[in-house]
Amino acid sequence: MSLKHVFNPLTLRHKTLRNRIVFGAHTTNMADDGLPGDRHLGYYLERAKGGAAMIVVEPMPVHAAAVLTRGNFRHSSDDVIPHFARITKACRAEGAVMIQQLYHVGAHGDWDNSWHANWSPSGGPSYHDNDGSRAMSVAEIEETIDGFVQAAIRCQKSGFDGVEIWAAYHCLLDQFWTPFSNQREDEWGGSLENRTRFSREILRRVRDACGDQFIIGLSVSDDPTTGVFPTRDEMVEIVTLHDAEGLMDYVTVGAGSYVDFQKIIPSFQYPENLGADLAERLKQAGLGARVTAEANIRTPDNANAVLGAGQADLVSIVRGQIADPHMVNKAADGRTEDIRGCLSCNQQCWGRRGRDYYISCLINPSVGHEFEWGGDRFTPSPAPKYVLVVGGGPAGLETARVAAECGHRVILAEAAPELGGQFRLAGLQPRRAQITDLIAWYERQLTKLGVEIRFNCYMDADDIADVSADVVILATGSLLPGTGFQKARPQVAELQGIETGNVWSTEDVMGRAARLGHRVLILDEGGQWKGIGTAWHLAEAGHEVTIITPDAMIARELVRSATDFSARQTLARLGVTFVTESAILRWSNAGARCTSLLTGEETDIAADSLVLATGNRTDTALLEELRARDIDVRPIGDAAAPRLAAAAFRDGREVGLRISSGP
Repeated sequence: MSLKHVFNPLTLRHKTLRNRIVFGAHTTNMADDGLPGDRHLGYYLERAKGGAAMIVVEPMPVHAAAVLTRGNFRHSSDDVIPHFARITKACRAEGAVMIQQLYHVGAHGDWDNSWHANWSPSGGPSYHDNDGSRAMSVAEIEETIDGFVQAAIRCQKSGFDGVEIWAAYHCLLDQFWTPFSNQREDEWGGSLENRTRFSREILRRVRDACGDQFIIGLSVSDDPTTGVFPTRDEMVEIVTLHDAEGLMDYVTVGAGSYVDFQKIIPSFQYPENLGADLAERLKQAGLGARVTAEANIRTPDNANAVLGAGQADLVSIVRGQIADPHMVNKAADGRTEDIRGCLSCNQQCWGRRGRDYYISCLINPSVGHEFEWGGDRFTPSPAPKYVLVVGGGPAGLETARVAAECGHRVILAEAAPELGGQFRLAGLQPRRAQITDLIAWYERQLTKLGVEIRFNCYMDADDIADVSADVVILATGSLLPGTGFQKARPQVAELQGIETGNVWSTEDVMGRAARLGHRVLILDEGGQWKGIGTAWHLAEAGHEVTIITPDAMIARELVRSATDFSARQTLARLGVTFVTESAILRWSNAGARCTSLLTGEETDIAADSLVLATGNRTDTALLEELRARDIDVRPIGDAAAPRLAAAAFRDGREVGLRISSGP
């Protein structure tokens, strides 16, 4: 596919962007004591080296009431200037236009990070927690406007080419726009003219303070389904009102809000190109400002289609450039098949941010570690070794790739006829084919790098010893113990009645080894896609599915990635029954005898088959035998300890880089 629309330069005020792909604003949570350091520098520099035309650095809170996360930058302090100057200088030298987003979340602040009461137009509720806010006085409104202006001045002194003023997701600015949250009766509320006065004053005063050689953007979002936020027609009217006064050079259009939170960072459960609909409406309105579309625009092909259709002037791809920081350059070189595609899983980008850690990436573990590992670029080893990787799951694939990139001779032995291990089975769950696409990417990369892949190659200790490799990487994964052990009932080592049969693992189900009856009971102790995705798969196939979990809610762990509510919606639509805070007492041909963990009440669930989505265990016999033979063996991924796929990819990257330096 020709990407001519993507690689057509565009001018914003005094700057010419080398292409149409933006690395948009998002919270990395990487600040140390409120200051951007080496972790930030490495992260943004890698995307500048990778070809992003414009980088919008994560939001700077403009006031004490605006602080949201532990990793926020210091507000109202010139201390940040020299630290940001390092980043802007380095990234501009690589050809990227540098913008910083400025924000205030209003009612949705996090007081126990900010230690400041939440402010809002009319004292509305927070949708981050159950705390409230206080209506701002006119003096506090003026104080906040000045906070934006002073922050913009600091950005200019730091070497940024401009700022992006955040009015998205129902933050403070669009709280003023929205009658639901702005019920004021003074000059800051009521008519549209009054409700937009706050944002227009901010933009106007930033322009006055920073001059004509400074880019100003406005970030908005599209949430047409909630019922209380501006409709698309109203959003066009609001943006047009700002544009008529020439207040901004571009407007960025995202999706979702704090009320419809999961669309802010839409997972694979949502359609692609969500932000393009409102962006197109704004383009059709004939704005003087350029329009950027973002939200689930994953690939250069997606971007080219949006641009070619005239839906936007620019496209923001965030998670795609987190997953592959060199996406743009690869596309420019005609190597789209070499782009490592984002899975839209949110597990390490949003998942870690949701735990108030700095972000990373499931499939690109260098994220957040670019300053330590040299990004996603590799230096040939001065002492190449002969490496045997046993196991072709995520850990083995990443180890083999990185080792080969570093110049080592690599054999990858996989017992199955295909690569991917249990991760491939996850890719067979509904809407998760991006996983199988990633495995295909690995196979292409390994082939290009000269890795010898041996399929259907089960290896015991003698087989491994016969290879005579310098280093053996054991990436053999983990297995369900088959006992039906439940963490909720630690006093019972084996589920009573498991010998009756018709008990399977999720791997059996997705691998098509299970012979299931119509009524399926899934015991889900993980709250992850392992159980949830299997339930979805079975329900779509026509089975009558019940999920039983010791947790207080189905998909508990998916809360971290903001994918839980949509998952439960889908399961409910498919007729899946939820049984929470419960455990199984015994299994029989008639089904399961269960108990409430709250009351001890016992009930029966009729089922033909039981599927276990419980914890795996590692078989250490092969590792111990190899160590007994003094073979240099390094267990990684689930062979080191059963964990999520993110740990496997990270182990693979880290061990692959350390092969030359020893264990």
